[in-house]
Amino acid sequence: MEKQYTLGLYEKSMPADLSWEEKLSEAKGAGFDFVEISIDETDAKLSRLDMTKEERLELVTLMQKTGVPIRTMCLSGHRKYPLGSSHPETEKRGMEIMEKAICLAEDLGIRIIQLAGYDVYYEPSTLETKKRFLKNLKKAAEMAAKAGVLLGFETMENEFMNTVEKAMKYVTLTGSSYLHVYPDIGNITNAAKSYENDVLEDLELGRGHIVAMHLKETVPGKFREIPFGTGHVDFESAVSKAWDLGVRKFVTEFWYTGNPAWREDLKFANGMFTKLLSRAAGEAAN
Repeated sequence: MEKQYTLGLYEKSMPADLSWEEKLSEAKGAGFDFVEISIDETDAKLSRLDMTKEERLELVTLMQKTGVPIRTMCLSGHRKYPLGSSHPETEKRGMEIMEKAICLAEDLGIRIIQLAGYDVYYEPSTLETKKRFLKNLKKAAEMAAKAGVLLGFETMENEFMNTVEKAMKYVTLTGSSYLHVYPDIGNITNAAKSYENDVLEDLELGRGHIVAMHLKETVPGKFREIPFGTGHVDFESAVSKAWDLGVRKFVTEFWYTGNPAWREDLKFANGMFTKLLSRAAGEAAN
């Protein structure tokens, strides 16, 4: 029987110097269904938004050739160019990035863009930055609706949007069927620990609005580069809850940090989550 979910691999889990063909092939070799492309705040990654028509077509051809598509985008470039920025030029650049990201997604067949849940990052958050953020979110949701591409908030590592509950505030205020939540279970777990909240209750607050889930390991106060199985995230209960909420698209988020056995890390992550997802699917079927 064909499996009822897709499991993706975060691009940054592989060495940055690999070609796209190599990245897609490595993902396939480790058992993943798709790759999540990163558009972060570096000039190199942001320049992908200006890929030519020929480059876009070449990438689509590679997806066909390898059998592994790019189906989600992690758009963290808004950290440097946030939608709520007090600086008009930065705000303008943030909206330009948003528009170009939606166009790129449309051209490549990407279904979901994960948005960074920040009104601002390198400047103070105020009532004005929050208002500007919401105003621009509404515009972004209209652009996404036109293209038929879903936007989903990542639950972040700072106070502004580190829970599904906080993300849902902006989903509700925007009121678009194209803006939802794409939570990071590692970040939510850290927030739950610091607030003494229940992780699964927080996920429940997103019922009907969770488009995918980032599977990431964390420890209290640390949000990156924690190997799977060495942190405090209860992946089994999170995956089971996500399944109950109707989530069927998952991405393993981890980083290549120079480990020569990085291919083994890919296979380990795939094996760990294939097991948990298969179990969740089996329990739901019974």
